[in-house]
Amino acid sequence: MHRSFARRGVLGAAAAMAGAALLAPGEGVARAAELTGTRLPTRFPLPNGFQPEGIAIGQSPYAYFGSIATGDIYRASLATGRGSVISHGLGVDHPSIGLKIDRSERLLFVCGGVSREIRVIEVRSGKLLKTFTVGSDGTMVNDVILTPGVAWFTDSFKPQIYRLPLGRHDEPGDRVATVPLGGDWEQGPSFTANGIERTPDGRALLLVNTVVGGGGLMRVDPRTGIARRVDIGATRLPNGDGLLLLGRTLYVVQQAQNAIDVLRLNDSGTRGTAVARITDPERFRIPTTAAAWGERIYLPNARFDVEPTPDTTYDAVAVDQVRVPQVL
Repeated sequence: MHRSFARRGVLGAAAAMAGAALLAPGEGVARAAELTGTRLPTRFPLPNGFQPEGIAIGQSPYAYFGSIATGDIYRASLATGRGSVISHGLGVDHPSIGLKIDRSERLLFVCGGVSREIRVIEVRSGKLLKTFTVGSDGTMVNDVILTPGVAWFTDSFKPQIYRLPLGRHDEPGDRVATVPLGGDWEQGPSFTANGIERTPDGRALLLVNTVVGGGGLMRVDPRTGIARRVDIGATRLPNGDGLLLLGRTLYVVQQAQNAIDVLRLNDSGTRGTAVARITDPERFRIPTTAAAWGERIYLPNARFDVEPTPDTTYDAVAVDQVRVPQVL
């Protein structure tokens, strides 16, 4: 089953969009049905030279993007496509890669890539609240998922993940624990782990492993770090990047392939069936990660196929969610 989404025009009701742009975080739920009934932009620009990689969206109609170039965090209205930098990074040696926003939309948890940093940023003020340095030489903190009581982070160059305890209101604890990966985990000579999600039943973690079986999905026991290969049939994920789980539907962004592979998982996350592939030759320019709002999925185009300059243009695009039958 193959789906290709053509480029859509940027249309909309100006009054509705202007109102949405003024919403404070947390107020978006009441407006979701109204806004998704309008023609929100399906493509909008990010700052020149920004070098986006990660995206986070909460319940409100705003997307947050991290910059590889400077570590800046940029917030864009999904209603208008307009935005601004809300938190200035620490420079080229402190990139912002994967990121997630907490339930109350107060905090952003940011992966610092090769800086080995895990950062926690206050959304309203843009203030850097906490920084943790993890791993060892060669570590790359790549992606993050928030689960009840814990934030989990991947390391692309080491066979391990990081566990940051969270308080009742998702406030970060004081120490990060390292959980070695074992079982069926195969560590390549360089880049291996990438995106991370929870299984549909919430009992385990799902990690992209770009090496095992030509690129696959691993189910990891969060208590022990024991990894087991997920049976996804003939599907291969050599360019698997960000993961997005909606119910039992898993979206796997295959960046260099300019595609999203869509899988239907069983509850435990031990098996998955390929149900669709989303492509868009006109608008996909090496998308890396994905986040959902309303009936859409939003992705930043990282443009890893070009040499970045301060004038390189970047954007984010939206595609419709795939409707998957409940029983397959």
